[in-house]
Amino acid sequence: MFVQLLRAVYVPQNVYCIHVDEKAPKKYKTAVQSLVNCFENIFISSKREKMAYTGFRRLQADINCMRDLVHSKFQWNYVINLCGQDFPIKTNKEIIHYIRSKWKDKNITPGVIQSPSIKSKTSQSHLEFSPEGDIYVSPNAGFKVEPPHNLTIYFGSAYYVLTRKFVEFVLTDIRAKDMLQWSQDIHGPERHYWVTLNRLKDAPGSTPNAGWEGNIRAVKWRNKEGTVHEGCKGHYAQDTCVYGPGDLPWIIQSPSLFANQFDSTEPLVVSCLERWHRLRVLGQAEGPVEAHWHFQRESHFNTELNR
Repeated sequence: MFVQLLRAVYVPQNVYCIHVDEKAPKKYKTAVQSLVNCFENIFISSKREKMAYTGFRRLQADINCMRDLVHSKFQWNYVINLCGQDFPIKTNKEIIHYIRSKWKDKNITPGVIQSPSIKSKTSQSHLEFSPEGDIYVSPNAGFKVEPPHNLTIYFGSAYYVLTRKFVEFVLTDIRAKDMLQWSQDIHGPERHYWVTLNRLKDAPGSTPNAGWEGNIRAVKWRNKEGTVHEGCKGHYAQDTCVYGPGDLPWIIQSPSLFANQFDSTEPLVVSCLERWHRLRVLGQAEGPVEAHWHFQRESHFNTELNR
């Protein structure tokens, strides 16, 4: 799945920072490193975290990559975060057009001022759970103090599109640093941190009056069944749909840039989506299309269909 995701999003003019879970088997880390060594514009994060499904380590992993990107030799304008269970439903060309046409020099961090029900989760420390059931105890076990600098806390998406200037602001501004420290023992800090800082009027590229605008992820949440979507054709995990083949029509009609979530229990979904995405990319090519850019006809995809 990592190879398929990287293959779909890769273009030579971009730069890619890969964070591999510190808990991953050595064999997996070696395999990723071997692949990354083939490319000058892909590197592995210099600092690894023991990842959980949600929690401070997920947030810290993003910041680790941002720090590496800022100090790298590469020139870049925006940073977009992906997880291993994402897949693009827009081409690189379409993503750039979307950012330039609707969000030029602005950050995309969908979210709103948190509701009282969400606020209760930021008021005290929480244990962090990984999908495998591993538990990581937050370093601060005490009752949560008020946010630093009298910040208004927002609740939103863990996914974003951020300008380089905003990333540099996150790494250097005292409010951002103190907010990061404050976030160490709240529930789902990755869903508070980015949107809260992006609502500051003096932050570079900020959008103080934005709400849920920004088509970043197509997700089928269990509690949105019957309103946003007509049900999950795969199965639910963590109240999120793990897509099945029957979800593909809904996915490709979404205005979002990426879809989440996919996993190895439904390999045909990613294989089919990958082929659809590749044809879309080749259809937008501005130069001659070379034969080897097409997928081979005989493949895992055909094998699955013929079973």
